[in-house]
Amino acid sequence: MDEPDEHGTEITYDEQRYPARPRRLRPRDQFRGGSVRRFSTDPRTANASNPSYVEWLVRQSMLKDSDVLSRQLSGQPSMWRNPYARPDARRAIGTSDVWFTAYPISLITRPGQSFLEALGDDALWAAFEHVGINGLHTGPVKRAGGITDWRETPSVDGHFDRISTQIDPAFGSEEAFRRLSDVADSHNGSIIDDIVPGHTGKGADFRLAEMAFKDYPGIYHMVEIPPEDWHLLPDVPEGRDAVNLDAACERELAERGYIIGELQRVIFYTPGVKETNWSATAPVLGVDGNERRWVYLHYFKEGQPSINWLDPTFAGMRLVIGDALHSLGDLGTSALRLDANGFLGVEKSAEGLPAWSEGHPLSHAANHIISGMVRKVGGFTFQELNLTIEDIRDTGAVGADLSYDFVSRPGYHHALATGHTEFLRLTLMTSLDLGVEPVGLVHGLQNHDELTYELVHWATRHRDDTYVFRHEEISGGSLAELIRAELTEALTGSADYNRVFTQNGIACTTASLIAATQGFATLDEITDEAIPAIRDAHLLLAKYNAWQPGVFALSGWDLTGMLTVPADQVQDLIATGDTRWIERGAHDLMDAAPDAPGSSAGMPRGRALYGSLPSQIEQPDSFLNGLADVLTIRREGGIATATQLDVPHVAHPAMLVLVHRLDDGDHTDEDARIQVTVLNFSGEAIEGTVHSEALQTQCDVIDAATGDSIGHVDDLQSFSVSLPPYGGLFLTLEPIADEG
Repeated sequence: MDEPDEHGTEITYDEQRYPARPRRLRPRDQFRGGSVRRFSTDPRTANASNPSYVEWLVRQSMLKDSDVLSRQLSGQPSMWRNPYARPDARRAIGTSDVWFTAYPISLITRPGQSFLEALGDDALWAAFEHVGINGLHTGPVKRAGGITDWRETPSVDGHFDRISTQIDPAFGSEEAFRRLSDVADSHNGSIIDDIVPGHTGKGADFRLAEMAFKDYPGIYHMVEIPPEDWHLLPDVPEGRDAVNLDAACERELAERGYIIGELQRVIFYTPGVKETNWSATAPVLGVDGNERRWVYLHYFKEGQPSINWLDPTFAGMRLVIGDALHSLGDLGTSALRLDANGFLGVEKSAEGLPAWSEGHPLSHAANHIISGMVRKVGGFTFQELNLTIEDIRDTGAVGADLSYDFVSRPGYHHALATGHTEFLRLTLMTSLDLGVEPVGLVHGLQNHDELTYELVHWATRHRDDTYVFRHEEISGGSLAELIRAELTEALTGSADYNRVFTQNGIACTTASLIAATQGFATLDEITDEAIPAIRDAHLLLAKYNAWQPGVFALSGWDLTGMLTVPADQVQDLIATGDTRWIERGAHDLMDAAPDAPGSSAGMPRGRALYGSLPSQIEQPDSFLNGLADVLTIRREGGIATATQLDVPHVAHPAMLVLVHRLDDGDHTDEDARIQVTVLNFSGEAIEGTVHSEALQTQCDVIDAATGDSIGHVDDLQSFSVSLPPYGGLFLTLEPIADEG
C-alpha cells in the first residue's frame, strides 16, 4: 500500500459517481523521464534510431502542417469579420441547400481524368443547374490509410482514416480542387469538404506518437504500459502492428488503472476481431532508445486511433483545426462535414459501469471550438452524428450548423417497406417535441454508408420509456428491436442483393431498397418493365426529403438509379464483413467512359436503371427531370428555411402529412403562408382527409405543381386529397377572395 501523502490531500473523483483515483495516476507521476539520445545507424532503417526516418515522418505529419497553416491566420483582421458563437442553419442553407454527395472511388471518369477534374467539369455543373443542385460534397479526398516503414498502406475505411492534409494523387491535385471550387462558384454553387475530428489513420502522426516523439503522443488516447506489465497484453502476430484486446484484458487493464475500460458501445463489433475499443501495439523503439508498448483507443477500426481532445499539449486539437483551415483557406471550400464528431470525450465512470463516451460535454466543447473556428473564417459545418435526439440537439446548440438526418432516415425507409407511416410520424413528432427541427438537418437519400437502423434514441437512453405504437404500449428498446426486425426482413429476407452490415444497418442502394419493397428477389428479376415503379417510389422519397425545411442531399447512385453490385464482384472487399462495398458500385454520370468496366480506383461498374445525366435530360419522363420538377417546387415554395408546425394523424396508414409555415424562420411574420406536404408511401392509390389545428380555415388549397385549387379548408380545419401510387402533393393555403 502507498504511504499517505504528507504534502497534500489526495485528489479524488466525485464520490457519488467515481471511485478514488489511484495514487499512481497523479499527474506528477505521468511525466516521462529521460533525454533524446543520438544514434548512428543505417540510413535505410525505418525506426526511431534513424534521425532521417524520424524527420521524414515529421515532414509527412498533419500536426506539422497544421502548425504552419495556423500561423498564417494568426493576427489577421479576417479572423474577426464573421459571427461565430452560435450555429445558424438558415445562413448555411442560404449558401447551398441541395447537395450532391460524391464518393471518389466510385466515379467513372474519362481516361486520364482525375476525380477532382471530373467534378470540376462545366458540363457536369450545367447538368446540376438543370436539376437544381447547388452544393457538392466531395467526400474524403486527402491521403488516408497508414505508413509502415517507408511505404504507405491503403485506407481501411474509405479514406476516412486520414493521414495527411495533402490531396491523394489518386483523386487529383490541389490545383484541380481549387479549380473545382472556382467552377462551382461560377455556377452559383459551393464545395463541401470533410474533416475527421474523431480519429486519424496510422500515418506519420501515429508512428511518431508510438516513438514518444515530442507532442505526438498527445494527439491520441494512448497509454504507455510499463514492461513489467507487458504480460497482461496479447501477443501481436508477425506482420501485424497491433491486436485488439479481449474483454478480460480490457477489464484487467482498467482495474490496474491504465485505461478507462469498457465504453458504452463497441462500434463495428465482430467476435474475435473487434471485441473492445482498445488495441495494444507491438514493442516500438522510441526516440530516447527505450522500447514501449502502448494501448490505444479506437471507436471504429483498429487502423483509426482516436484523437484526444483534452491532452495538455492540445496536439489533437491543433491537428484538426489546421486541417480545417487548409480546406477553407487554401482549397476554397465553403463548408466542412464533421465525421465521427460525437465521440470526442471519454471519462471513467462508476465501478462496474461502462465509461462515459457518448453525449459527453467534452464532445460539445470540442464541436463548439471546431464549428466556431469555421464560422470565424466564413464557412459552416454539418455533423454526421448518429446519437439520441437530445445529443443531436445539445451538440448542435453550440456546434455544427446542421446535422445529418439520422432522426427520420430509418423511419421513412420503414414507411416505404411496410406501407405504414406510424413509426415515421412518431419519430418526427418526438424530434419536434425534443427541440430538433427539420430546418437544422441534412435530409439525405443514399450516401456511402449503410442504411443505419441502430435507432440509438430508442435503444439506449429511452429503452425503458413507454410509447404507444399500433394501439399498444411498447418500450423504446422493444420498439427499436421491432423496427430493425421488420426492416431486415423487408429488405434482406427474400432479396439476395441487399446485405446486413454488422450491427449497424443494411447495405443497399436507394433503388435496391425500393426493389426489395416491391418484391424483387434477385437483380435479374429487375427488368426494364420494373423501372417506372422504382422511379416513382424514388421520386416519392425525394419529395419527402426535399419538401420539408433543411438541406436535401443525394448521390450519384441516386441520380443514375444504381443497384447493388453482385457480392462476388467485391468478394475481396467484403470478406472482413464490411458489406457496404456492394452499395458503392462505380457509376458514370456524364457518359465519360461508356465501355469502362469500373472506376479507375477499381470499383466494378454497377447497373444504372436510369442512365447518365445527359441521356436523362433528353427523356421527358426520366427520374432526373422528375427530380428537377420536385426541386423547382422546393425552391419557388421557399420550404428550405420554413418552420415545421405539425405532423398530424392521418386518415390512411400510408399517408404522411407535414405542415409548415413559410416564414424563413421569422416566427413573428403573421402574413407567412401555410404549406402542406402530403405523401403516399404505398404502391396503391389512396384518398383521405388532411386535418391539423395549424391549418387556417376558409383558405383555398393550391397545388404548387399545377397552380390549381384542389379544394378548401373547412371549418373543421380539414380538406380532402387523392394521391396516386407513390404520389406527393406540395400544397399552399391562400385566403379565399372576398366576393363582396
